[in-house]
Formats: sequence, structure tokens, C-alpha cells
Amino acid sequence: MNRDTKIKMLKVLNVTDLSGEKVMIDFDSGKYFMIKGVGNDIWDMIQEEITVGEIIEKLLQEYEVSKDECEQSVLEFLNNLKKFDIIG
Repeated sequence: MNRDTKIKMLKVLNVTDLSGEKVMIDFDSGKYFMIKGVGNDIWDMIQEEITVGEIIEKLLQEYEVSKDECEQSVLEFLNNLKKFDIIG
């Protein structure tokens, strides 16, 4: 995965907002996930097809973080979603 990779949702998950955190349930696998902080922003962005680079640029405009740290964190988050076949 790199900055030009297009991200799209592969699964529809049941998502509930609880006190600023998103709790998602994958009924097919029986797994649940909790996302908080910037993960919420990334999750909202990937509801429509978007590139990794676009996500990084939007977050850099919103938060005071180095470009390298932002890119590393975004890639780590997206790779975890990909590992569970949530995104492609």
C-alpha cells in the first residue's frame, strides 16, 4: 500500500457511535472493532473511495503532526483494516 493506493470498503459493518468512539461489528466473522481518535476521521473518509495520499493530506490540514508520522500511522491503520478484509 502506498500514497496512490485507492481505498474502498469491502464489507458493510454495523457501526455505533459511543462517546466519541466507533464500535463496529462484523456479523459474518463475529469480530468487533473499536476505533477512537483520528481513526474516526479516517473511517469517515473511507466511506467513499479515496487514496491514501488524500487521507494523509486531509489529516495534515486538520492536525499538527509531522508528515512522516501521519503517513506511518495512516498506513498502519489501513493495513489493519485490510488484514480483516474490511477495505481493499
